[in-house]
Amino acid sequence: MGALDDKGREPITFDEGLLRALCDSPYALQLITERIKQSIASCKQFAAFLRSRSELEDKYARSGLELKRMSDDSYARGYCKAGTFVRAYKKSLDVHEALAQNRSRFASRLNEMSEELVNLAKEGERLRKLHKDNGARYERNVQEAEMYMEKAKSRFDTTAEELERILIAKEGENVRDSGNMVSPGSSSRDKRGLGKAMAKGGMLFKSKGPAQMQRQEDEVRQRMNSASEVFRKAVQSNQQAKQEYFNLHLPKILRLLKECADEIDMGTQYHMARYAYLYESTILADATAVAPALPQDSIGLRAIVETIDNRTDFTKYMQNYNAARGPVAARAPKKDGPYEDGFMPALPPHVQASQMAQTQQSTANNGESSQLPAIPGAYNPGPPAVSGSTFGVELSEQVVSEGTEVPKVVEKCAQAIEAYGLAQMGIYRLSGTTSKVQRLKAALDADLDAVDVMSDEWSGDINVVASVLKQWFRELPEPLLTHALYQGFIDAARYDNDRLRHIRLHEQVNELPDANYATLKFFMGHLDRIRRKESVNQMSVSNLSIVFGPTLLGAPASMGGMNLEHMSFQCKAVETILERYKEIFVEEEEAPAA
Repeated sequence: MGALDDKGREPITFDEGLLRALCDSPYALQLITERIKQSIASCKQFAAFLRSRSELEDKYARSGLELKRMSDDSYARGYCKAGTFVRAYKKSLDVHEALAQNRSRFASRLNEMSEELVNLAKEGERLRKLHKDNGARYERNVQEAEMYMEKAKSRFDTTAEELERILIAKEGENVRDSGNMVSPGSSSRDKRGLGKAMAKGGMLFKSKGPAQMQRQEDEVRQRMNSASEVFRKAVQSNQQAKQEYFNLHLPKILRLLKECADEIDMGTQYHMARYAYLYESTILADATAVAPALPQDSIGLRAIVETIDNRTDFTKYMQNYNAARGPVAARAPKKDGPYEDGFMPALPPHVQASQMAQTQQSTANNGESSQLPAIPGAYNPGPPAVSGSTFGVELSEQVVSEGTEVPKVVEKCAQAIEAYGLAQMGIYRLSGTTSKVQRLKAALDADLDAVDVMSDEWSGDINVVASVLKQWFRELPEPLLTHALYQGFIDAARYDNDRLRHIRLHEQVNELPDANYATLKFFMGHLDRIRRKESVNQMSVSNLSIVFGPTLLGAPASMGGMNLEHMSFQCKAVETILERYKEIFVEEEEAPAA
């Protein structure tokens, strides 16, 4: 508390003139508390607007990304043109993907702002109630001092009236003792006044003698002196309480309430300004994606469309069509082979996998390869490509062929993520750019040892590496925790008791094949290092289990593949294993040495 001013009041330096005027108002506390209620209501309204706007933007972003994916798949499966047209078409879809990602980031920031405003309103409500209660308490102290003073005054007045009656009674008794005579000089008024006084008080003491009346007078005088002292102290106490309230407590409480109102108002205004800035930035980012300001940055949507060369596409289509039908093959262009690079681009990986499965099924049914000739000029890969050596390969086969306990792709990606992604907000939750993810996946699948995941090309956007690692787990022919042990893991995750759930899950982990156990141990150690940076990356154990639960513990095909009923238990199982990482993996191995 600062030093008092020359009038004994709490010094006010914050908007002094306004606060002095507020102190002079008889309704100061009610006025400022009602104003804070309005500010809190306004803050909540804007927070609700931001939350609704965030939901709209997020829905738009998700729809845009889904549209891009579906359009890619649909074009890949359709009887569509290739050449410059398909390149332009795919680039235009990439532009729409960038727009959707811009809106996704915008939605995320709006949601954060909404939560901050809600917290600001809650804090404002708490401070308003606190300071209002303090003000009411000081007001009650003043009222109680006022009531105490009134009671002391009433007791003093009553005692004074009693003493007056005694004195009048004594005077009347003296008159009777002298023969009920008044002095010759007394007027008729004096006689009447004396008669009234005797009628009022003197008759009450007829039976008392002078000695008793004197004792009573002394007693009443003593009580009156005591009541007078109490009244005097009550007056002083009341004056002091009022002085402290109006000069010290009230200004201080009003200042705190005014600061609370200003904090809410300025916080709301700040977030409104921030919303305007973010909205402008998002619009500009959208505009830059569609039409870059500088040509060297990237190519705009209009320029992409202008790269389409229908004449050249038709010429190449004609050449390839003739080359595919035999006699004129010798006259086909030889520079890049009969199918020029980019003329018939590869299908997306999941489409390739689907066609590979169809071809294998056809081979099994017919006893021979049933390759269908590629449709000249169509956007399809022709015969399915041979699977790579990294993605979609049985875990046990992969570790045997590599001569390692844990697949190299898991080690390489985890090393890069721990080097560059531990402090990355939402690591594993946010996806990398789709085109980069596919490029890195293809490179790892083609030659795992030749790819340097730690290079700037890939570590510059560490979400790309994280997305590739997630995709590797998703494309395993069998989930890491195996189909055979699936029901056991789900049953163990159903236990409500934490200790019992841990024990049962530990038992299931020990049942895993060696390659699965070693990979799970390595990966849980990696996730454990990520969750220890939760304060920075916002990836708690719960968040990580939501990301990896259905991936590491996928339901077998007999249960529909994706079992929504079991999803919460899938996440709970992975969450418990990650929480108990040291007890399950580290301490278990240290126990024999002990």
